[in-house]
Parts: sequence; C-alpha cells; structure tokens
Amino acid sequence: MAARGRGIGGIVSWFIRIVIYDICITGIQDALGVSRMAALFIFLGLLALFAFGAYMLRKRMSSEADAEI
Repeated sequence: MAARGRGIGGIVSWFIRIVIYDICITGIQDALGVSRMAALFIFLGLLALFAFGAYMLRKRMSSEADAEI
C-alpha cells in the first residue's frame, strides 16, 4: 500500500476529512435546528453549489484565455 502513495498517511487523511465533514454537518444542525439528515442534505447541496460555481468560473476563464490567443 505504501508503494502506491497511500498507507497510514492516506488513512489519516481520510479520517481528518470525515471529522471536518462531521463538524460542518453538526454545525449546520445546531445553527438551523434541523435533523442530522436534513443538515447532511444541506451540506451536500452547498458542496454541489460550490462545485458548480467553480466549474462555471473555470469554464468562463478558459474561454477568455482561448479568445486572447
């Protein structure tokens, strides 16, 4: 496993991500007073919005770079 760049570091990285996601979901749950499942869907919706916004920004910036050439 370590030869492929994973191993203990990959496992630790995975656990850190899980803890951060859990903190975010718990924060949404406490702030809005919703169930954990609703907070999870809100969190996933926010991630989807950020991903879509980044995709649109990248698409716009790459088309502007192509136009300058």
